Amino acid sequence: MAYRRVDGPAPRLRGIADSASGDPVLLVDSNVILDVLCDDPTWAHWSREQLRVQSLVHPLAINAVIYSEISIAFDSVSKLERTIDDLGLRMLEIPRPALFLAGKAFVQYRRRGGTKQSILADFFVGAHAAVVDLAVLTRDGQRYRSYFPTVEVISPDRAN
Repeated sequence: MAYRRVDGPAPRLRGIADSASGDPVLLVDSNVILDVLCDDPTWAHWSREQLRVQSLVHPLAINAVIYSEISIAFDSVSKLERTIDDLGLRMLEIPRPALFLAGKAFVQYRRRGGTKQSILADFFVGAHAAVVDLAVLTRDGQRYRSYFPTVEVISPDRAN
């Protein structure tokens, strides 16, 4: 599926719903958030617009892995927490079945010739999305599509 264009509304996503609004929640990858926070010259505009447009349609969320990844842009927990709040991001807990699936995806990655010795963060994020039936907003959709084909990925590489 193509990413949501900034010139039109995004269709409804499946997955868990925000208890207040009933809208499906969208998991935001760290690369999108860091693009905005670090004002990446290549990706900041796309990421900022996607956060803006998607937040109009879906509650946005992160998990503990994404939290840890974006923490590199901060010198204190309080500043990170304030930014998460300012961006309207909610925290989701990663369920144990997703942790299990992340390990299985890593085994598959190694069998395909991957050289990393530790489980990659994208495997935790992708497995979380797959198990809970969430979509992921990322600018690097290929790994998610390869290892978690049931996950809807919103990324620039799928532009119409």
